[in-house]
Amino acid sequence: MKPTRSGSTQNISVSLPADLLGELRARAGRRGVSGYITEAVRHQLAMDGLAEIVAAHEAEHGALTDEEIEGARRELFGEARDPDMENDHGTGQDAA
Repeated sequence: MKPTRSGSTQNISVSLPADLLGELRARAGRRGVSGYITEAVRHQLAMDGLAEIVAAHEAEHGALTDEEIEGARRELFGEARDPDMENDHGTGQDAA
């Protein structure tokens, strides 16, 4: 296998359940399956990194309080939203 440089790609083989692959193809749209999976993996790696940071913090300082969590949410996404609104800041996801 030749070495990769920044921005290059490599082919891999991934096995998925047939029903999941069908949903993936239907949702991938123009970006294609590879683009969709690339975005999903990047997101999951970021979430894993965040979970590691939180775990390390909690191991040293104890569990995060509701106030700390809300403060971090505000710092990341802005002021508290109106609970009657459907989604938070155009993300299409309900705020927790």
